[in-house]
Amino acid sequence: MNKLYDNKLRLLIVDDEEGFRRTIAKRLAKRGLKPVQASGGEECLGILKKTPMDVVVLDVKMPGISGIDTLRLIKQEFAKTQVILLTGNVAVSDGIEGIKSGAFDYLTKPVEIDHLVNKIKQAFEMIRLEEEKQKELEYRAKLEKKMIDTERLVSLGTMSTGIAHEINNPLAIINESAGFMKQVISTLEMSMFSQKDALLMGIEKIEKGIKRARKITHQLLDHVKKPESQFSEVNLKALLYETLGLLKKELKDKNTTINWKIDKKKNVVWSDPYQIRQVLMNLLSNAVHALQKNGSITLSICEVNEDIILEIKDNGIGIPKENLSKIFDPFFTTKSFHEGTGLGLFVVHKILSNLNGKIDVASTVGKGTCFQVRLPKYDKSNG
Repeated sequence: MNKLYDNKLRLLIVDDEEGFRRTIAKRLAKRGLKPVQASGGEECLGILKKTPMDVVVLDVKMPGISGIDTLRLIKQEFAKTQVILLTGNVAVSDGIEGIKSGAFDYLTKPVEIDHLVNKIKQAFEMIRLEEEKQKELEYRAKLEKKMIDTERLVSLGTMSTGIAHEINNPLAIINESAGFMKQVISTLEMSMFSQKDALLMGIEKIEKGIKRARKITHQLLDHVKKPESQFSEVNLKALLYETLGLLKKELKDKNTTINWKIDKKKNVVWSDPYQIRQVLMNLLSNAVHALQKNGSITLSICEVNEDIILEIKDNGIGIPKENLSKIFDPFFTTKSFHEGTGLGLFVVHKILSNLNGKIDVASTVGKGTCFQVRLPKYDKSNG
């Protein structure tokens, strides 16, 4: 009939006078509304607990729970529901009291049906406007967060370049000095020195620290620099085999089973193989790291419309719910100091964004994690 009824307005009429209630319901039905009926406050609240309602038309004078008390309970438990009160001509004060308690409006009996329909429309429109307002507030909050995140990433990029270059210079000096110290300690003259092994162990820790620091600076520079992409046909299945070959030792050490669920289609995308390889390496390394002995990784590829969807699923330790929103943030990691830098998934997310792809994650602690990568089969912007 119009927008109001197209939206299937959920309406409840509450009145202890059965004849009046049924007559109103029948007349509203002729205007496209199909109200649910209740004979009192208790029945009204019971219905609302089972079935949400948009608008409640509520009589003020009822036995048991009064209309005003029912209104207050509705506003406490079902804040979004709008209530229109029906009062007698001599009880206008009840209507005013109802407005103070949160009612949308009040009408006096006998009710003029078109007037009631207009009030119901207005109440429903208020709900719609409130929902739109809430959506707008949520959108603005997301937009503000995105703007803040973007500003942070720009700052991080500028800072990263400077830090990486500044750190690399002293690292080279430290590395050279450590190598010299190792040469001196390894000479024949130092063979009888009682602390020789302890010194060599200390130098080894220095070298490991240098390697870690270099790894961080290289990842920072990889994040900031924008190499010119070299697009070509990329066979994802072949690239998965190649990447698993690089992780052969880690897979063997944990006796990991690889399960394949690959679509029979070509599984080819037009993209940058170097960057895709980097994504696969990060995701597969994380999957292996999450596994216990005799764990498994399931790899699946399928085509959906113009996209290819790749899933890397492990049955490892899983990711706590509170960490899922942070895993793509730079420097966030739950790995030990020597195992992770917290930049791997951040780089993965950035690469896929640049390739017009997406990544999603689902995880349950103790059961495992699934990363889903969606890539366009053909990226027209890089064609």
